[in-house]
Amino acid sequence: MDKSTLQDIIFTRSSIRGFLGEPVPKKTIEKVINLARSAPSGANLQPGRFTVLASTALNALSNTLVEAIQKGRPSVSEYSYFPSPLPDHLLARKRETGFGLYETLDIARRDIQARKKQFENNYRFFGAPVGIVVSIEKNMGKGCFMDLGMAIQNLFIGAETEGLSSCGIGALANYGDLVHEHLQLSKDEIVVCGIALGYADPENPANKFKTPRMKLEEFSDFLGFE
Repeated sequence: MDKSTLQDIIFTRSSIRGFLGEPVPKKTIEKVINLARSAPSGANLQPGRFTVLASTALNALSNTLVEAIQKGRPSVSEYSYFPSPLPDHLLARKRETGFGLYETLDIARRDIQARKKQFENNYRFFGAPVGIVVSIEKNMGKGCFMDLGMAIQNLFIGAETEGLSSCGIGALANYGDLVHEHLQLSKDEIVVCGIALGYADPENPANKFKTPRMKLEEFSDFLGFE
């Protein structure tokens, strides 16, 4: 693959929230996971673990999560994903993203039930044939979360090179204790996020939604250049 193709993938990739039911070969998934692990990490600690689920194993986890949520199971917070409180400029960006997705799906802002139903799709891994649970050892520092993030990004880009699409699911951590219990993860690990992986459904309206990116001058400074 040439550099221009890789750059195209990085610029055009987006989070996919609707998948075809077509299964993904295990060898393809193994290749993508190995690409994730090739990411750099401080002192080569290679933090994080990927638990890959498909078929009945994925359905069982999804059903467990959805059933618990519908019964009103309280969420947990094993680590801080967003700043609290969320500053106004970040809150505005968060709302823009949420409202943009709902508008694409023709869900009214005040239609709370429809919004809840759509949000439940996070726990169904958006219908993807492969679901990945990402976890990390509890005693890892903030830098290790950064390293794990680079590994996840490698996974996202690697998936695209194999004709696959993906979506990160931060909401999975809201019920990390239940995921931990269901999968019998090590007591030393916490759930960081989930990942939906598979072939994108081109007819699903959710996949038409694209989040905007900040302009270069909004997030960067250049010093010492003429």
